Amino acid sequence: MANSIWQRRFEELLALADVGVNGDRPWDIQVHNDRLYRRVLVQGELGLGESYMDGWWDCEALDEFILRVLRARLQDKVTSRSAALQSMKARLINLQKGARTFTVGERHYDIGNDLFVRMLDRHMIYSCGYWKGAEDLDQAQENKLDLVCRKLGLEPGMRVLDVGCGWGGTARFVSRRYGVTVTGVTVSREQASVWRLPGIL
Repeated sequence: MANSIWQRRFEELLALADVGVNGDRPWDIQVHNDRLYRRVLVQGELGLGESYMDGWWDCEALDEFILRVLRARLQDKVTSRSAALQSMKARLINLQKGARTFTVGERHYDIGNDLFVRMLDRHMIYSCGYWKGAEDLDQAQENKLDLVCRKLGLEPGMRVLDVGCGWGGTARFVSRRYGVTVTGVTVSREQASVWRLPGIL
């Protein structure tokens, strides 16, 4: 039943471009997977293209089909519907809910710090560095941190909130180099414990 609703809407849209579903004209599409209707209406052009590559549909005169779809501006009609559906889905199924935040922290970061100590710079910064004039990762990260601090105009006595502070490397750097007070927030027990690791500045 749900599938027929998606199919009906899909067929109505294609009719605006004089394109049929499973018709006998060269520009009509032949559907091989009924999941196509929902996929296209939710994902828009991306869903249409990827479902074609997946073999969910084909068309004898693909160029004529595309021309008709573009002339009828169906992408605008699907995009607006797709955006509305995605927005509704995001409101109903929010994967970034507070309760899930700790699960993400556990799965991604509470796996032991050994890997990260070997992989990251001495400040334990888990983002890209700024390599201009740098000869190693430590210097590239310090270049990046210093550039960010200068762009923010940090001065002694200021207060900084670092949400998602990771292992606290940025907080330590800016407090020592720029004399600001930093409050860091992390949901990871392992990240919080890095303060006890030797050799980390």
